[in-house]
Amino acid sequence: MNIIVGRKPVLEAINSGEQIEQVYILHGQKGPAIDAIRIASKKRGIKCNEISNDKLRTITTHPNAQGVAASKTEQKYYSLSEIISTSKQSSYPLVLILDSIQDTHNLGAILRTAECSGVDGIIITKHNSAPVNDTVAKTSAGATEHVKICVVNNLAQAMKELRDSGFWIAGSSLDNSKDYSAVDFKIPLALVVGNEEKGIRKLTADNCDFLINIPMKGKIQSLNVSVATGILLFEVLRQRKSI
Repeated sequence: MNIIVGRKPVLEAINSGEQIEQVYILHGQKGPAIDAIRIASKKRGIKCNEISNDKLRTITTHPNAQGVAASKTEQKYYSLSEIISTSKQSSYPLVLILDSIQDTHNLGAILRTAECSGVDGIIITKHNSAPVNDTVAKTSAGATEHVKICVVNNLAQAMKELRDSGFWIAGSSLDNSKDYSAVDFKIPLALVVGNEEKGIRKLTADNCDFLINIPMKGKIQSLNVSVATGILLFEVLRQRKSI
């Protein structure tokens, strides 16, 4: 287990988008720095545990721990070029892009669905995204061990590289979009789904080749992002069954 210690290093690691599994705070610790760590952890969906001194000593004996430690994930990540290269081995490549998914349970459910539907690779934004931690791994039912995940700093640049490599980019959005069932997905496809509350960002939408939606009949106008992702991915799979 890779451990980060100290209030400032832990806070910087969280805010910089490092893949943190859990944060540990010595029982009774208070103050602005501790509050900032708790807030940053909650924002990124990282579990923050208050533990005893004996428990902290089993995690680290570093003299400058300051009552704070964090464990980093050992999840294997792939480069964008590796994702593109692997996907090109498919008759019709399929890449899933997650634009700022922040809930760990949603992320885990999406990874599980992606693995089941044959996605070649998954791209996650480094900032404002949930870490691929133990909660994600459990929710994914082990899919984290099988899917290829790439973390990128600049999503717009990654989308450009995908387009330059022959992909069409479809974004899931309620605005200025077409019914997903009316689209031919027998193309090299990168599917973008967005944040649980805000959806895909405007810049992300602007970088898509086209936008799609799932028609709603009820009074609630949007689905949970993991459910919506499943519907879209299995429509892609349905259309490609004969390939």
